Amino acid sequence: MPRHVTAGLDGSAESAAAAEWAAGEARLRQVALRLLLVSDDPAPSRPAAEHGGAGGGRYPGAEFLTGTADALRGGHPGLEVRAERLTGRPAAVLAREAAGADVMVLGSRGLGSVRGFLLGSVATATIVRTRRPVVLVRPGHRPGQGTRGEYGDADDPEAAAAAAAAAGSVVVGVDVRETCDATLDFAFGEAALRGGRLRAVHCWSLPPFGRDALALDMARREMRPDIARALRNVLAPWRQRYPSVEVAEFTPVGGVSDRLLHSAAGAALLVVGRRMRTARAGVRLGPVAHAVIHHCAAPVAVVAHD
Repeated sequence: MPRHVTAGLDGSAESAAAAEWAAGEARLRQVALRLLLVSDDPAPSRPAAEHGGAGGGRYPGAEFLTGTADALRGGHPGLEVRAERLTGRPAAVLAREAAGADVMVLGSRGLGSVRGFLLGSVATATIVRTRRPVVLVRPGHRPGQGTRGEYGDADDPEAAAAAAAAAGSVVVGVDVRETCDATLDFAFGEAALRGGRLRAVHCWSLPPFGRDALALDMARREMRPDIARALRNVLAPWRQRYPSVEVAEFTPVGGVSDRLLHSAAGAALLVVGRRMRTARAGVRLGPVAHAVIHHCAAPVAVVAHD
């Protein structure tokens, strides 16, 4: 199948927002957009109004699927939009279909009340079943809008600077202790598509000694140059591969999830990695990815890496 961006629909406002974001992504990549409505209804699968108009099929969600496809064709002239309805267990089907897509895009409501299968366990189950990047989108977000009414954290000026600089840019969380080539490749590629602004954030913690303010400040000043150097070394190959991308590096002190959320306030996209791993209860999502997809207002891309 030719290159494409895929968006999963379920009839909710959140999935409509995901479809609109996916249309913009498809245009940036100059590829087709594929809309999928997946349900466990045993009715035969069939195409849904490939070229607009009536006849989209008499099954739940048919009008939403064809209406969304028609609206995106009208709003994005020249974009090829394919609309399909598939049957099966939603997470399994979406993960299977993600394998052939540049990106899979799903709707998200974070920790709000859940309505629609893509807003809860199915979104997470889809993410952990595929190696392809999955982007979760909430309705109403615009780049430049903060998540908490203001940028950053008064206790850490660098975190505040990172958040203020993030407005409209791509933000990527970097762990200098892990190989995260897939995550960085995706983040740099997304930044290049969006005008070349990338904010790389590595969060770290102070050692548990001397909790008085003077000792903490001294430890921070002594350790930060080494942390900054490690981040710079990790990013060096990607700067060479993507010379058009302007990269700003930040090393705030504090919990990873909290600092990433502050740093991504107003961002166009937050990119985080997840290690491919299996727990006794099955494949699971790491704590950082789990936290940001539930609390970040900006679209969040989760990218698997070894």
